[in-house]
Amino acid sequence: MKPNKHPLLATIGPGLLMAGAAVGVSHLVQSTRAGGEYGIGLLAMVLLACILKYPFLEFGPRYAAATGESLIRGYKRLGDWALGLFTLITLGTMFIIQASVTLVTAGLVGLVFGLDMTMTQLSFLVLVGCIAVLAIGRFGGLDLAMKLIMGALAISTLAAVALAFGARPDWSGLSPLAGWDQVWTAAGFAFVLALLGWMPIPLDVAAWHSLYTLEKARQTGHSPSVNHALIDFRIGYIGATVLAGLFVLLGALVMYGSGQTFPEGAVAFSGALVELYAASLGEWSRPLIAVAALTAMFSTTLAVTDAYPRVVRALIEISGGGEEHEQLPNLHRGRYVTALLLLVIGAMIIIHYFGQRFTLLIDFATTVSFLAAPLLAWLNIRVLTSAHVPPEHRPGPKLLALAWAGFAFLLLFSLIWAGWRILG
Repeated sequence: MKPNKHPLLATIGPGLLMAGAAVGVSHLVQSTRAGGEYGIGLLAMVLLACILKYPFLEFGPRYAAATGESLIRGYKRLGDWALGLFTLITLGTMFIIQASVTLVTAGLVGLVFGLDMTMTQLSFLVLVGCIAVLAIGRFGGLDLAMKLIMGALAISTLAAVALAFGARPDWSGLSPLAGWDQVWTAAGFAFVLALLGWMPIPLDVAAWHSLYTLEKARQTGHSPSVNHALIDFRIGYIGATVLAGLFVLLGALVMYGSGQTFPEGAVAFSGALVELYAASLGEWSRPLIAVAALTAMFSTTLAVTDAYPRVVRALIEISGGGEEHEQLPNLHRGRYVTALLLLVIGAMIIIHYFGQRFTLLIDFATTVSFLAAPLLAWLNIRVLTSAHVPPEHRPGPKLLALAWAGFAFLLLFSLIWAGWRILG
């Protein structure tokens, strides 16, 4: 394939894939719950988490563009211990994260199409749909679909928040201090930790992003510069951060102080989510918003379903001492398919046995991601400051200072959680 005329246009794509993976459970579920149950008091915490996690997620495309290899290869260069640690985190979270995003999507499928099926059956349909899309379109189809979906979701969410501002009759309780009295409880602190776990996305996505950057280069025949790779990343990351804030505002404007709470079941939760939009935009918007929310969650599930098999394949090939893409393309593809099938089977087992406790499953998955974050943050700092990265492409003093501040933030909250669990 010939490269695009403009180098930047040839680079744009992985950042939106990252944003598409981000704008799922963390936004539609956790951010909306944060606003609905705690008002806008947690908005500052959401934005702070996005700022402090920025360096670690940016390091993925930075490393790929600077070195021409994935961040996973960078872990291997640190030593087998680093690759083993990343492998342990990946295998320990992939099935439950896949199950979590699939459940939300399945709930919306049941709502939109009025299907009288169990959550296990709906989830199976969703995963079969993801496999079909990946089999037909592969990376190119995923890339194009995500650009269209993210644009539509951004417009509809911004419109809903704008109208919700005008529709709310009572502004009391919507100060920045609203809800903080509830945060300093066991349940409140547990929710904050879960909220931050996927806000705006887990840190292991940095490795996903590096793989997508390399795949985009293979698709277009253009190796991106570090500057262009970072522009692509920032477009997606800023978009995901803004949308996170909008979902917190939407939940606060429509639901906070109303006495309503989100239900536990995935289908019922999806119905309550659509109610938020319909209440602010009007009854006419219900079908449109339901489809938009479904599209957003399907894009997230699709991205996750594609990313984990890519990561597992990379782990196998890098652990074996070399990339197999050029030498044995059929084996390379076979590893991806095998990992994909194992991911689907593992997720379906979790959904079947734990799917009815939807919000508990989501909180557990996001908390595990948050507790793994300090380890991944430290690994990413080590990789990007290693001798293998050209000096001109290593993080500068300001970015590195922000990275260490983010690491301290993640570590402190993890230690507080550990102490709370031990002493409580």
